Amino acid sequence: MRLNISAASIKRPIPGIVLFVVLTILGLFAFSELPVTRFPNIDIPLVQVSVSEAGAAPSELESQVTKRIEDSVANLTGVKHVMSTVSDGLSSTVIEFQLETDTDRAVDDVKDAISKIRAELPRTIEEPVVNRIDVEGQSIISYAAASPGMTLEQLSWYVDDVVIRQLQGLKGVGRVQRIGGIAREIRVELDPDRLMALGVTAAEVNAQIRSINTDLAGGRGEIGGQEQTIRTLANARTVENLTDMKISLANGREVRLSELGEVKDTAEEARSFARNNGEPVVSFNIFRTKGASDVAVADEVSKKLKAMQEANPEVAYSLIDEPVSYTEGNYESAMHSLIEGAVLAIIVVFIFLRDWRATVISAIALPLSIIPTFFLMDLMGFSLNLVSLLALTLVTGILVDDAIVEIENIVRHMRMGKSPYRAAMEAADEIGLAVIAITMTIVAVFAPVSFMGGVPGQYFSQFGLTVAAAVFISLLVARLITPLIAAYFLRPHKHVEEKDGRIMRLYTGALRVSLRHRWMTLVGGIAIFIVSLMSTSLLPTGFMPNEDAARIVVQAELPPGSKLEDTRAVTDEITARLKKLPEVQSVFVMGGTTPTGVLEIRKSAIIIRLTPKNARDRSQKEIEAEVARIVAEVPDVRAWYVNERGERELSITLTGPNPDELAKGAADLENGMRRVSDFLNVAPSTGLSRPELFVEPRLDRAADLGITTDAISQTIRVATIGDVDANLAKLNTGERLIPIRVQLRESARTSAGVLEQLSVPAGSGGRSVPLSAVADVGFGEGPSSIERYDRQRRIVLGADLTGGMQLGDAVNAVLDLPEAKNLPKGVTIIQGADAEVMGEVFAGFAKAMGAGIMMVLGVLVLLFGGVFQPITILASLPLSIGGVILALLVTNNSISMPVVIGILMLMGVVTKNAIMLVDFAVESEAKGTPRDLAIIDAGRKRARPIVMTTIAMIAGMVPSALGLGQGGEFRAPMAIAVIGGLAVSTMLSLMFVPSFYTIMDDVGVWVSKKLGRFVGPTENDEDAPKKRGHGTLQEAAE
Repeated sequence: MRLNISAASIKRPIPGIVLFVVLTILGLFAFSELPVTRFPNIDIPLVQVSVSEAGAAPSELESQVTKRIEDSVANLTGVKHVMSTVSDGLSSTVIEFQLETDTDRAVDDVKDAISKIRAELPRTIEEPVVNRIDVEGQSIISYAAASPGMTLEQLSWYVDDVVIRQLQGLKGVGRVQRIGGIAREIRVELDPDRLMALGVTAAEVNAQIRSINTDLAGGRGEIGGQEQTIRTLANARTVENLTDMKISLANGREVRLSELGEVKDTAEEARSFARNNGEPVVSFNIFRTKGASDVAVADEVSKKLKAMQEANPEVAYSLIDEPVSYTEGNYESAMHSLIEGAVLAIIVVFIFLRDWRATVISAIALPLSIIPTFFLMDLMGFSLNLVSLLALTLVTGILVDDAIVEIENIVRHMRMGKSPYRAAMEAADEIGLAVIAITMTIVAVFAPVSFMGGVPGQYFSQFGLTVAAAVFISLLVARLITPLIAAYFLRPHKHVEEKDGRIMRLYTGALRVSLRHRWMTLVGGIAIFIVSLMSTSLLPTGFMPNEDAARIVVQAELPPGSKLEDTRAVTDEITARLKKLPEVQSVFVMGGTTPTGVLEIRKSAIIIRLTPKNARDRSQKEIEAEVARIVAEVPDVRAWYVNERGERELSITLTGPNPDELAKGAADLENGMRRVSDFLNVAPSTGLSRPELFVEPRLDRAADLGITTDAISQTIRVATIGDVDANLAKLNTGERLIPIRVQLRESARTSAGVLEQLSVPAGSGGRSVPLSAVADVGFGEGPSSIERYDRQRRIVLGADLTGGMQLGDAVNAVLDLPEAKNLPKGVTIIQGADAEVMGEVFAGFAKAMGAGIMMVLGVLVLLFGGVFQPITILASLPLSIGGVILALLVTNNSISMPVVIGILMLMGVVTKNAIMLVDFAVESEAKGTPRDLAIIDAGRKRARPIVMTTIAMIAGMVPSALGLGQGGEFRAPMAIAVIGGLAVSTMLSLMFVPSFYTIMDDVGVWVSKKLGRFVGPTENDEDAPKKRGHGTLQEAAE
């Protein structure tokens, strides 16, 4: 098969040159415009429903709100999973839809479902909030604002009113979220003794303030022949005006508000805090818009904050968390690895060819291949992210591979005495099919990865297409530009009679022996493959390698019943101890919340920024062990590490319909996991039981007095924490509305006796009775938070992994525990978090590999016009597995996702060697050369380019294998697997492929004879050669 594209390009060089000049210019422009992000832009249909009810306990929210919401959305079209988290005053339900579901349609369906059950939900809740969740929408950078001359409330308002408004106007900034700080609030702290003496309740005072202190519309007037809008103005403009407000009492009496308690212009009660290095701060997170560059947005925000600080030096801004630095470092490291790998590959070419002009031609191939790829990436809407950069790093060696094959063959023809022009014409034509076959097989292998299903498919859609685009451009370079430049740039060589060197003589001798004993050679290859598969059991199975992002996230929690002040004190002590470590740059604490946003005052998220990994001696894993030791020394606190998604290294999910059975099963399994020596900090994510006050109405007595349970609940709620935010009166200051919260003074909440004496309105006659007359107040306990999964209770057991244990082995260790095999009835184990994603990723790649092999077979059948030669080529695939296993064992790496990606690459690359051998042998046989001589000659003439391209690709992988720079931990296992697989498969392919080729050739002849009688003669049968170049070495000699 002859494809004379190269000959046409040599004869008419202008079109090819113009094409690549245009593609290079477009690629350079696209590269400058491509956004740099951490992950690809993905769209997973997730919808969240949030419902708030001030003062509501998780148990009541679960039964009255969460379950009803779950039931209403569970049967919507496309729903995959329903997950809920219930904490104090907040129910959050996340609905995951099938990937093919349109997210906007999903949001509308959920809103419709919630509106249908709104009347069934408690009237005291705030309106349900339905919104989509942007999976990629993590904050890219966080700052803290501090000002010695401002109160915390003033600083919070400055951030809300000035900082956020200015930052949101910047290009690429999607959202700015304030963390920490407090809002201004007018507090009316009532005296419980005065309330009881006057027979009025806090709820009644709040209702009167809300109805009196307001501005309302009053209609329209036409006085004096003109139209006027009538306004009713009764809103107090100052705290003093509010203090003088009169409150009506029973029997026509009235009293000033100041006589019932104290009115303060203060701040809301803190339920969370933010502290940086032990100092109170108001922090804010920056989120980018979809499609914007993380790095560009972070730079714009930094410049704007610098200008704002110069304009107002009273407020200082400090960087507290910068995930974008890892993104930028990963980008720079990938670019460095790509350049360094290319340089090493070019050095290898020069060593083999010893011709600087030929080396320059090979070197030109890389930029001409990679730069136009950026243009195609831009057309497809891709970004420079962890996945696409991995693809570019992966193809560093492949991009010069086609050019090396072309230029080596041209140089070989020149050494026969041919002119560069003639050598380029004939050599390019000779090698054309092999180059196209090599490229198409790589495209066929990687393309299916872009169409994987599930969440992994969303992340890796850019991976396969980026590789396919790069190698396709590389093919164009090899067929159009490399022969063209060689024809006009190279200089003639003296005719050199090719003689086999010592190594080549040893190889051809061994090849002859293997062909004489081809069946034993085949058995040996199968045995090597079986041993390789069996040796995989020697390697642990993990998901992601431990990365060094110079950032540690710790979730800490205190015992149930702890107050916010306790959390602040404990985290300050932890901060002080951590700051003594030389590698720690800063410690940022978010108190009253977990890293995933679950609100609970006894919990906190601690973010530890480390110095860059190239500026310290210890790895992040070693520092984590030191941090764990320090935190363990602090009494009354337990803590563990979480990843950027708030998940632990190992997460085992248990679900069940019966909460008691579920709790028993989780407790038993927790005890079993604690016996595993490599598990550390085993703990459930679900909140522990905490002390509660129970108010149990005496229904008969309450009914006699006309008192409802709702009236009792409202009386207690308003007295202790104030009314719900939507029902609070507002003070109009002219520039904003300040909420007015009516409640008892905080000291009253410390006495159960005061609560028992609260006045509860009885009937409609203005009478009231003490709470103790209609209800019993006692102590009890209840869950501090509740998690649910697919409408069942869920408990997640987490653990940190030590001793080098990998995720796959950890999951198997848990499932082998007796407690896991003997769970209570109805309780089941679900692999969640990284374990679930790992299973999906590995399954997706397995399907992609299967589809890739079938596509490769189809491509090779089309190119070679037969079936048996492609089968010979595919038989070389198993030969690389042993090299992968050996390389991982030597370097102490596990089988992880980057290793699987490396194996996928090997599928495309390893077939290259077999294609070059088989293609040359087929061409030689077509010219009448005996089969065995043809395959030996193929080995002799193709061994050099095969070894050249292999060493060049290995050299291109070396910088990645060293694992230097940000993200190096992810790239290193992949590169190591590729290097091991390439090295071993190249040596084995040169020996085993020729033997298998002869076997399959005989099989093909036998099949042709058996099936030939069923096929009639064709018109070309008489012109066809009577005998193809079959035969053994002995037959050829005769």
